Amino acid sequence: MAELRNWKQAQAELMADPAVSAEYEALRPQYEVISQIIEARIDLGITQAELARRSGTQQSNISRLEGGDYNPSLDFLSRVARGLGMELHIELRPAQR
Repeated sequence: MAELRNWKQAQAELMADPAVSAEYEALRPQYEVISQIIEARIDLGITQAELARRSGTQQSNISRLEGGDYNPSLDFLSRVARGLGMELHIELRPAQR
């Protein structure tokens, strides 16, 4: 039987592939925002449906956003932030090489 790997081992193997690593880096900002939204929603103890109500959208839009299947506009992200009682801030930084 094959030995099970933990996430850190699997991630290290995946990131050893330059193509996977480059794609991961390209998508990192999107997934960082998604993680912050999910964490804030969970900290507030609210459902996707409640966040949707507070944000003036449908639960399916929140689900797609949290699942990474949606490329949201800045307006949409701003409304979600307000629904979480937060503000959206965007920052440009020098690229790390």
